[in-house]
Amino acid sequence: GAFVALFFFALPFPLVILIAGIIGALGQPGEAVAQVVPSGTLRRSLGVVVVGGLIWAAPFGVIAMTESSFLLEIGIFFSTLAVVTFGGAYAVLAYMTQEVVVSYGWLTTPQMMDALGLAETTPGPLILVTQFVGMIAGMAEGGVTMALIAGALTLWVTFVPCFIWIFAGAPLIDWLDGRPRLRGALAAITAAVVGVIANLSLWFALHVFFAEISTVSIGPLQTIWPHVASIQPLTIGLAAVTGALLLWRHWSLPLVLLISAALSLGTSVALGLI
Repeated sequence: GAFVALFFFALPFPLVILIAGIIGALGQPGEAVAQVVPSGTLRRSLGVVVVGGLIWAAPFGVIAMTESSFLLEIGIFFSTLAVVTFGGAYAVLAYMTQEVVVSYGWLTTPQMMDALGLAETTPGPLILVTQFVGMIAGMAEGGVTMALIAGALTLWVTFVPCFIWIFAGAPLIDWLDGRPRLRGALAAITAAVVGVIANLSLWFALHVFFAEISTVSIGPLQTIWPHVASIQPLTIGLAAVTGALLLWRHWSLPLVLLISAALSLGTSVALGLI
């Protein structure tokens, strides 16, 4: 359902997750397991939320003095992304791609493809692609200086909430686990995230395998469709080879990436593409 909602109807990611959570919660009994939260624990968690929220919002005071609408949009968008995204980096990428390419127009589709490629071939968390997106958007807005500022702001508002949720929520895990409706909501969101990742995979695959993609809108239906004549056999062949090496031969990812890059470079040179 999440896949269909995203790929065929272009519904907003937060809405899909919210609907999944509601469905999961309503499908569970409402009786909670008796679990009393110590008042000191609750006060500490609330204190973490308050202090963490102030730290999180600190850059917005500076932005207000600069009166930069672009930085304000960057701060608000990535703050929202940090709050509403569930399911890890690939789920974040699905929502981010939908917004930064289509809604805000900060990046082009090829730039977003490069962002994923860069994230997959460099060490470190995949979520750092958010900084890449922020810096590319900043570069287009105001050169290197704005790129550095936008990148730093993106990192700040994306990662500070992670620590807030950890330090505020960890002491309440036992209490939260005793709420069947909450467990049901999280289980349903987990299922929806599988569809979210499938949507992202198909979106990227179509843009890699075909040089031209069109947007199709028929009533509420809004999806993408490739131009068959623009198919790129080289990329499909590379995908097949690397898929076989990973799934069948179980070769290590760094080695497969190296082989894929070498094959791509060699083939491109032989065909005069570069």
